[in-house]
Amino acid sequence: MSELSADREPTADSACITVTIGATVPTGFEHTAAEEVKEKICVDAKISKERGRIYFPITTDKLFQVHRLRSVDNLFVVVEEYDHYQFKDSKEETLAELQQLASKLPWKNALDVWKLNCTLKKKKSHRRGANKSKAKPDVDGQDAAEVENEQEGVPEALSADTSNCDGIDQAKTSTPDQEDQPPEGKVTKFRVTCSRAGDKHSFSSNEAARDFGGAVQEHFQWKADMTKFDIEVLLNIHNEEVVIGIALTEESLHRRNISHFGPTTLRSTLCYGMLRLCKPQPSDIILDPMCGTGTIPLEGAIEFRNAFYIAGDNNDMAVNRTANNVFHFQKQQADKGSSFGLPIDTVRWDLCSLPMRTSSVDIIITDMPFGKRMGSRKKNWDLYPSCLREMARVARPGSGKAVLLTQDKKCFTKALSRMGGLWTKMHTVWVNVGGLHAGVFLLKRTAAMFGQTPEDLYVSQADRSSHKREKARDEMS
Repeated sequence: MSELSADREPTADSACITVTIGATVPTGFEHTAAEEVKEKICVDAKISKERGRIYFPITTDKLFQVHRLRSVDNLFVVVEEYDHYQFKDSKEETLAELQQLASKLPWKNALDVWKLNCTLKKKKSHRRGANKSKAKPDVDGQDAAEVENEQEGVPEALSADTSNCDGIDQAKTSTPDQEDQPPEGKVTKFRVTCSRAGDKHSFSSNEAARDFGGAVQEHFQWKADMTKFDIEVLLNIHNEEVVIGIALTEESLHRRNISHFGPTTLRSTLCYGMLRLCKPQPSDIILDPMCGTGTIPLEGAIEFRNAFYIAGDNNDMAVNRTANNVFHFQKQQADKGSSFGLPIDTVRWDLCSLPMRTSSVDIIITDMPFGKRMGSRKKNWDLYPSCLREMARVARPGSGKAVLLTQDKKCFTKALSRMGGLWTKMHTVWVNVGGLHAGVFLLKRTAAMFGQTPEDLYVSQADRSSHKREKARDEMS
């Protein structure tokens, strides 16, 4: 959940200044995030050249609203940005220039916003303290940049370096046990995190963070601390674009709803982007037939409360996780004094034979098996056509929609081509899911009646043959 109280705003006597906020968002959903910013904060957001980032101006009296955004993972206040930074040819000259840059930057407004952000934070609860000892879940939607790394060979370095073959590297260490703003007289602790993308740089992210961080330390007389820092200074370099910022979030906001994780738990921010694609309306019946841990219907029930959500899965553990996540969220709200329930129900079912009336569902939204951590590519060739056919049966002809996430694009495209009389592909958003290139497909149900198109009849016969083969194998075993 967000670190800010939903009910607290900056005090009236605090000086109101205008700053630029940067936000990391699920790659592919930058325009969705920009739309949400325009809708909720009434400002225009600029989409960065680097995928997965947006920037927008705010006045500090709107800072608490920024933390309510559902589509952003991490937030930071921009100190300075350069669209076309001219790096020197040699590594030594470039690093020396970065050192000189630290003392020339306009830090004041960004630091004022960081201090205001600290005053808005909730005090740590016993629940949060207990969570620190838990192992981090294996989340399917976790970006490679979030993988934590700590190098022992750099005792006083201000970053740790990770890199991949695409010329992208990120200097970052373990998540801090941060406190609120340090008391007067106490030495401020900090670290520098550098993320770099581009193959024309003569330096690594570790080298940039080390030298830039050393200059920041000398300028402010702060103390470098890799884990228990008060301030995290961000140095983002994407080809010629350089942005220096100060982090406003201690951990990604995408973990806000989930307490019981599964092997393929989606980020809540990605779920929100998928939900906005299908534009839920009041009284819509929204179905997630492969709910996993329930991140999609839970996010929908929280943000789009006037619709009703049905979450189902054929796995008992998945259904239990969903029910536990719903219960945990409702208990959190009850502890805060809120008594509203969530318009969501959980069912165990067979995806290919849903206990739903024909033409009764407005929206189907789900994360389909990639064939990596769950299921297999081979099984997907039978599963996907059966899924699309059953979804077409329960969706309302002419108005029903489906938003489906999958990394098995070849299998999905083939299955969809056999559904030409039932589904029409409207839009595709390409996203990064845990380092995998996946697609979010927006489909619309045609007006054709179920069971009367040649494609549907063909799939029906194929399904019957497939079920007969599976039954025969079960009987033999």
